[in-house]
Amino acid sequence: MSELSNISLQFVKSVGPKRAKAFADVGLRTVEDLLFYFPFKYLDRTNILSVNRILNFLRNGYEGEVTVIGTVYGKEIIRYGRKQIMKVVLLNEGQTFECIWFAGIKYFKELFNEGETYAISGKPVITKYGHLQIAHPDFDLIDEKENKDFFNTGKIIPVYRIPGKIKAAKIGAISLRRIIHNAVSAYANKAKETLPAVVIKKQKLQEIREALRNVHFPESPVLLKGAWERFKFEEFFYFEILVALRKYLRKEKLTGISFEIKPEPVKTFLDSLPFELTKSQLKVLHEIRLDMQSPKPMNRLLQGDVGSGKTIVAVVAMVIAVSNGYQCVLMAPTEILADQHYRGIKKLLEILNYNVINLVGGQGKKQREEILSQIKSGEADVVIGTHALFEEGVEFNNLGFAIIDEQHRFGVEQRGKLINKGFSPDVLVMSATPIPRTLTMTYYGDLDVSTIDEMPAGRKPVKTFLRGESKLPAIFDFVKQKIAEGDQAFIVYPLVEESEKLELKAATLYFEKLSKTVFADYKVGLIHGKMNWREKEEVMINFSRKEFDILISTTVIEVGIDVPAANIIVINDAQRFGLSQLHQLRGRVGRGKRQGYAILVAKDEYLKKVKLKNIETDYLSPAEKERYKAFIRLKSMEKYNDGFKLAEIDLKLRGPGNIFGTEQSGLPQFKYGDIAEDKEILRKAKSAAFEVIGNDPELKTPDYSLIKKMLFTNFKKNLEYIKIA
Repeated sequence: MSELSNISLQFVKSVGPKRAKAFADVGLRTVEDLLFYFPFKYLDRTNILSVNRILNFLRNGYEGEVTVIGTVYGKEIIRYGRKQIMKVVLLNEGQTFECIWFAGIKYFKELFNEGETYAISGKPVITKYGHLQIAHPDFDLIDEKENKDFFNTGKIIPVYRIPGKIKAAKIGAISLRRIIHNAVSAYANKAKETLPAVVIKKQKLQEIREALRNVHFPESPVLLKGAWERFKFEEFFYFEILVALRKYLRKEKLTGISFEIKPEPVKTFLDSLPFELTKSQLKVLHEIRLDMQSPKPMNRLLQGDVGSGKTIVAVVAMVIAVSNGYQCVLMAPTEILADQHYRGIKKLLEILNYNVINLVGGQGKKQREEILSQIKSGEADVVIGTHALFEEGVEFNNLGFAIIDEQHRFGVEQRGKLINKGFSPDVLVMSATPIPRTLTMTYYGDLDVSTIDEMPAGRKPVKTFLRGESKLPAIFDFVKQKIAEGDQAFIVYPLVEESEKLELKAATLYFEKLSKTVFADYKVGLIHGKMNWREKEEVMINFSRKEFDILISTTVIEVGIDVPAANIIVINDAQRFGLSQLHQLRGRVGRGKRQGYAILVAKDEYLKKVKLKNIETDYLSPAEKERYKAFIRLKSMEKYNDGFKLAEIDLKLRGPGNIFGTEQSGLPQFKYGDIAEDKEILRKAKSAAFEVIGNDPELKTPDYSLIKKMLFTNFKKNLEYIKIA
């Protein structure tokens, strides 16, 4: 579409230089930019009803949305104590109906003027007085011109977001719609295709010119759906092409290490463990062993719920690698987790006399030089550390096996820097955050996936309870009772410092308060993110030695901390957390033989169910919607112990970027597609992409030459990372 990207917006009818500047201020500079400025919603005006017909439908049980035309008859602000409601009365064919708003009162009061005609869309109800009422409707002002031309309300009307700088240039909803209509009419037919004809034909997709017309001004719901499917498919397709290329390169082009499985050291290690591996762990080990024996580089994702025993499996793989004369590296996202891995794995491998060392950022110069020397000489068999591992100056003698823990916390470039320290080492990426199947298929489609879906023998599911803040005295009594029985407790607060705006408790503040009042007779510790890693390490060691009965903490304990006697966790302001984070925190307890308890404490109003069928309905304010989502999260925690089930719910509620944090994980933000909602389109796109690369991995044939061109035009940086897990 290079031609359209060179045409300034000022040449679109009704724009001109002055308006073009306003568009440029919000990033819309060319005709191409405007053509791809898609509506964020649509008002379906293809079936306009009268008030009488709507009332009849409602009396017969209709629960859907409607569109009705009305002329403003009057307006008023109704006060109920401190709350206000804005009511506008409109007239339709001699019958009145009401629109009400619970927020934005001042805006709506100034917006609606007597005599103006509006198309109103929304979900209607009959009030106790028998009136037709629509709360927080969509609406569109209709002028005389609009009744005569294309923008007549008998169509599907696109609704565009109007940034402040465009509003300031006196471009409103009607004007913007007209400008975009002018652009589509004049230029959509000049758009160049971005998908190969063979793919369009096989997948029965709209061509780009047709899709552009239909996404803006569709003639029917079917054509609108088809337009969105085309753009979602394309977005998923090119992402999956990159995934398929990465998998092809590692599997077909790179030569890796073919490890020999030496039974003696593996048997010695397994015999030294005070427990037997679960069937699920043994199944996963078998998959990893086959990969390690293959001359192709392993690229495997090992996932399992909190406490399922992923680390032991990884250590067995280390034994295989070291017994073949290769070095292993394990990279963790935080120094405290790296240190815990170091202590645990060093102890596990003592039986084999392997040299396990730790490389983190806070070490002194002399100590660091000694560690780097051992890595370079090959004296170090297993190296465990943080991002310090992929810095310059870290040279491995013979790196053959790399493990990346909590891998979503590292960007693609960071992972690549570590892997490039060796020559095509086998790579095992681990995630203790359960990954929904959709995400596994999308983001990790180039990885082979192993899942530990069985907990160690004797491990009891953590009992989870949801309680309001008013129950805190009883909760603290329960904590005391369990401490008397020999347990320890975590009490978690979200922030280190008090924030009046967020009304969140602070760990430091409550440590001072609780240690001097409720728990004055108990040993209370404190850990938070502002401590350096050595301070955190000291606190955790003291806690594991039972020098504290209670540890007051922020979410710094979320990942990896293992204290077998800690069997109670109280999570304050639980409504503030995502499901995956709540599940991770819950995983800190119940890791021994005794029963674990997780008590989620939320503000009392979050325990009241919000009656709602559709989470995106406009009947609720943003605050009410968030309360509804929080309620679903909290009740899900109470109902489910399965991290994968919770991850699916979290994905639907929050999206992948919010679960993992897009910036640090390197996950893309899809512009059109939603992997939680568009699973079928994603499945088709992945299948098509892998078929293309399977048939023509170098994209040499004429059928696929357009794909190669698109990759080098739009995905150049991604191609640089194509070798990275």
